[in-house]
Amino acid sequence: MMTPAQCRAARGLLQWTQAYLAETAGLGVSTIADFELDRREISDAAHTAIKRALEVGGVIFVYENGQGEGVRRRKK
Repeated sequence: MMTPAQCRAARGLLQWTQAYLAETAGLGVSTIADFELDRREISDAAHTAIKRALEVGGVIFVYENGQGEGVRRRKK
């Protein structure tokens, strides 16, 4: 599962606003903001939509491998 910190980092790499991610994922800005601040649980469908939008945008998610989770840009 993508963490709120990974979502914030991925947006930073892509230079996307919360509004742009929300539009791209087909969600409300409040859903993105609440997820990134860990204010509430979001649905599995919303989580998948956010992750998919970021991946299509060019982000690769790195999961816990002894060094911690993170994100990176995909080679073009």
